[in-house]
Amino acid sequence: RRLLDPVLERMMEAVHRYEGTVNQVMGDGIMALFGAPVAHEDHAVRASYAALRMQESVKRYAEEVHRTIAVPVHIRVGLNSGEVVVRSIGSDLHMDYTAVGQTTHLAARMEQMAMPGSILMAPDTLRLAEDYVAVKSLGERQVKGVDHPIEIYEVTGAGTVRSRMQAAAARGLTRFVGRDIELEQLRRALQRAGSGHGQVVGIVGEAGVGKSRLYWEFVHSHRTKGWTIVESASVSYGKATAYLPTIDLLRSYFQLEPRDEPRKIREKVTGKLFSLDRSLEPALPALLWLLEVPVDEPEWQHLAPAQRRQRALDGVKALLLRESQVQPVIVMFEDLHWLDAETQALLDALVESVPTARLLLLVNYRPEYEHRWSGKSYYRQLRLDPLPPESAEGLLTGLLGEDPSLRALKPLLFERTEGNPFFLEESVRSLVETKFLAGERGAYRLTKALEGLQIPATARAILASRIDRLSPDEKRLLQAASVIGKDLPFALLQAIAEESEDGLRQKLGRLQTAEFLYEARLFPDLEYTFRHALTLEVTYTTLLHDRRRSLHAGIVEAIERLSPDRLAEEVERLAHHALEGEVWPKALRYLRQAGRKANARCAFREAASHFERALLSLQHLPEDPDGTARAIDLRFDLRNALIPLGDLEPLLDHLREAERLAQGIGDRRRLGRAASLLSNFFQLTGDHVLAMESGRRAEAIAAELGDRSLEAAANLYLGQTCCAMGDYRQAVEILTRNEVALAGESGGERLSEAAFRFITSRTWSVWSLAELGRFTDGLARGQEAVRLAENADHAGALVSAYQGLGFLYVSRGEADQAAAVLGRGVELCQAAGIPAMFPLMASSLGAAHFLAGRLAEGLALLEEAVAQGAARRMMGCQSLRVAQLGEGLLLAGRLDDASAAADQALELARAHEERGHEAWALRLAAELTSHPDRLKVEQARDLWREAMALAGALGMRPLVARCHLGLGTLCLRTGERQAAREHLTTAATGFREMAMRLWSERAAAALRELG
Repeated sequence: RRLLDPVLERMMEAVHRYEGTVNQVMGDGIMALFGAPVAHEDHAVRASYAALRMQESVKRYAEEVHRTIAVPVHIRVGLNSGEVVVRSIGSDLHMDYTAVGQTTHLAARMEQMAMPGSILMAPDTLRLAEDYVAVKSLGERQVKGVDHPIEIYEVTGAGTVRSRMQAAAARGLTRFVGRDIELEQLRRALQRAGSGHGQVVGIVGEAGVGKSRLYWEFVHSHRTKGWTIVESASVSYGKATAYLPTIDLLRSYFQLEPRDEPRKIREKVTGKLFSLDRSLEPALPALLWLLEVPVDEPEWQHLAPAQRRQRALDGVKALLLRESQVQPVIVMFEDLHWLDAETQALLDALVESVPTARLLLLVNYRPEYEHRWSGKSYYRQLRLDPLPPESAEGLLTGLLGEDPSLRALKPLLFERTEGNPFFLEESVRSLVETKFLAGERGAYRLTKALEGLQIPATARAILASRIDRLSPDEKRLLQAASVIGKDLPFALLQAIAEESEDGLRQKLGRLQTAEFLYEARLFPDLEYTFRHALTLEVTYTTLLHDRRRSLHAGIVEAIERLSPDRLAEEVERLAHHALEGEVWPKALRYLRQAGRKANARCAFREAASHFERALLSLQHLPEDPDGTARAIDLRFDLRNALIPLGDLEPLLDHLREAERLAQGIGDRRRLGRAASLLSNFFQLTGDHVLAMESGRRAEAIAAELGDRSLEAAANLYLGQTCCAMGDYRQAVEILTRNEVALAGESGGERLSEAAFRFITSRTWSVWSLAELGRFTDGLARGQEAVRLAENADHAGALVSAYQGLGFLYVSRGEADQAAAVLGRGVELCQAAGIPAMFPLMASSLGAAHFLAGRLAEGLALLEEAVAQGAARRMMGCQSLRVAQLGEGLLLAGRLDDASAAADQALELARAHEERGHEAWALRLAAELTSHPDRLKVEQARDLWREAMALAGALGMRPLVARCHLGLGTLCLRTGERQAAREHLTTAATGFREMAMRLWSERAAAALRELG
């Protein structure tokens, strides 16, 4: 013990020096916490410095031990950072803390792997302490208890950086934006101070808003040329160390280096002091004493501590004031919220002496710092707020660049950080480290989809330290508020806070003063809100699971009690809190209600999320027939949300499971619905035979049960499948029968399920009628479908109606009308978040652009439509989209690409049994082989005839007429004038009968050319 105790004492002294907590002494070692139980924003830096200090201290002790008893003494240190669960143990008179979790486990592994006399650091600590310490990578190592190798670092010393500003400068400063007004204020203060009217400027702002950067830009500008600049910064662990910023100030003024020995320091200080003014010689002992240089003068040795303190303050003040007489001086004190009492006394004395000196005193601090200078006429305070959107955009553009993949990321970053420059920069660094961004500064691109943004550990630490400075009662209230969410109705907060109204208002007032919350509104009910969303998130993470769950459950009960007649309005909030509170029956009920509400307003992604979480909630409830029925219905609900999103991948499993469950409980109605929805699924994926089989099963069950709703669904999907397979006559028959059955349900402001089916039936019957050339009938139906959908103001129904009518206009060759309708449809697809409809809508719009000669716009749309169809596995009608793309490529003269598209379209159409689309693909192939640059007369003639025969068999009169036009043009080119006349006349007659004006004019032009 005689050998070991001094080692432990030195280790504990190093921990306490940096305000850590020694929470365990374990025989020959200790465990220490930094940032727990009270958070520190620079906990990793403190731990690193403490580790270096204990190694230095023990090393000196070891040298002494080795000289006396020749026993080697070494220590090993391991560092790791992360979240831990801290619990208190002890009595009212004494409290200890212990920490548990993976973070402490990895720290212990680092210590065990370290060589004697060394410090090992895990990567999470390095991310937080980078630039503040010097490290050497030891490469990746497998660590017991961690499932993948991690890179390990040895700490070799302290870095040259002491502040975030210095760290940022070392990495390369980002674009400076949005502070023109503040720079102008500083310029005016500089001008007055330079003329002998000393000024004090205080910049106040929250952590990370750019207080230090503003001063850096100012003092490094051309305006300060000819000024002496003396800088000092406080450090978070410096309050317990007297004069630390004062010493920093003196080291800056005398230009001392970190490794200067006492003799060298004495020489520099004496030389500069005497060259300034020999009358300052009485201040020399005090200045040397502050710089920890031994002072041998008897007079100094006999001074009492209070006298030494006074002389030190007087000496520093006299030095700065005398310097200001030689040339103007800027004195900078940063981070006053961490200032020690002795330096505060110096600052107060200096402020009193400023008015008559050529001195500009610049200070900055956070809102919690208080001083006594506000009434001084020569003091001005500047409030620095986060960047506004346009300035943040400029900063992010400089950081990220302008790659198209970043378009959605920039507003997301601004929303998450609310314009705090440091949080913005750290968020970008975090995205680079986690491989979401690739490239280099100013030229990044997004490599992975972002669902949300994690708070960077550096920003989290800053916010956690602010929260932990609150009193226990205030912190507890803030935690309860964080569970409610960003908006905090007073009544709800009171219901869960277990506080009297007066006590609650007092604590809320203090949280407002500390700028955690603000009063959002007074009428009709008092409501508070979190000032920053990040603060809410960090506060929420400080809660342990049991208390968090209890608060969520309490909020559900409180909302039900306070707003019994407004539960429908509050259903999303109720669903969230019931789920997090693990109140499973209520979670299931409210999540399903929230999902249906979201679906009704076409918020399909939100709806899908609610239904998926409802299914998870259901797993926590007993299994019984009612529960099985709910599980089936939830899967149907989820399908209704996923279909508009085009998210087909999980859908088949859900529908097959619904089918299995329905069979298990013998529920024929639900079994029929599962069959009908499977029919729709298979039609979308292009598995039309399976679609017909499932549709017929649903139709049979509907007839068995006399279920009109199921019959309508089955008929709709059978009609769609018939249309996709080219059986247009059968499609019209089925869908017309459906329309008649549903006609009474089609009106009204709120769109019912039956009304939606009516409009969708119309869409597909219009498509089929267009392919059959029955344009008059189709136009009337299509326009009525649009009118009904517009009256109901339902995005999904509108997109469907626009698609049918737009396709008809394209088929008849009416480019302008088609572009107008389909353009609205494409915009609505994107605005309402209905990507499933985009491929069909965009391909038709692309074809409309081709008709109007807008090839570039049409090709861009069709390339995107084909790509999205393939990516979403929506292979139904993909052959038609590829054929339409080939048409545009042919018009653009890209014959090789057009030929490849024709081959692909033909292959897809035959593979998926889409005979109508096969006819269109054959027409494209015939057009290609008829091209003057690729003319193959016999092959072209055969292809035209094959396309015409198939189109004729299917009743596709417009395509038959276009094939006659193509064949007539070919005959004209080969000199077969009689055959050309016959085909062109037949085409012209058909186009005229169907009122296809554009094509009629083209046929007439060909006949005129024939003469």
